[in-house]
Amino acid sequence: MEDLLILVDENDREIGTMEKTPVHEKGLLHRAFSIFIFNSANELLLQQRSDNKYHSPGLWTNTCCSHPRPGEDVGGAVRRRLQEEMGMQCELAFQFSFIYKHEFANGLTEHELDHVYFGRSDQQPNPDALEVRDWKYVNMDDLKRELETQPEQYSPWLNICFSKVLSRFQS
Repeated sequence: MEDLLILVDENDREIGTMEKTPVHEKGLLHRAFSIFIFNSANELLLQQRSDNKYHSPGLWTNTCCSHPRPGEDVGGAVRRRLQEEMGMQCELAFQFSFIYKHEFANGLTEHELDHVYFGRSDQQPNPDALEVRDWKYVNMDDLKRELETQPEQYSPWLNICFSKVLSRFQS
């Protein structure tokens, strides 16, 4: 059985659950989260998505992103998933939420109410190879330039939310 995603309205009120594939086939709004881990040099930890991901394979993106399980609060889900995907633990703090919708060439649509969390750690990641092809730390100014000149190398959601991440990071 596939993972169940939490369907929500624009105010993040739960309206049901559904398996992951039909949610993305229908482009239904669902709850998600994105994690941004910064090291002591103020560099952002990026991951390169595995080639076997159902969308955006091989693209660079933020440290970790996923969906909470039904009955699981987002705060618990971010800690669980950071450990599962990147083999890391650190304190995480909620920053902001945003809604985005992106249609992929394979016919799937990502339509998420995404809760963004920041953390700080100098721990070396130990990523799950089924989820992550590679990882690197990047300077935020360098990443800003790369997103401006090579946006196709990065996930749509990173392109969409980066300016808000940058403004929160700098404040």
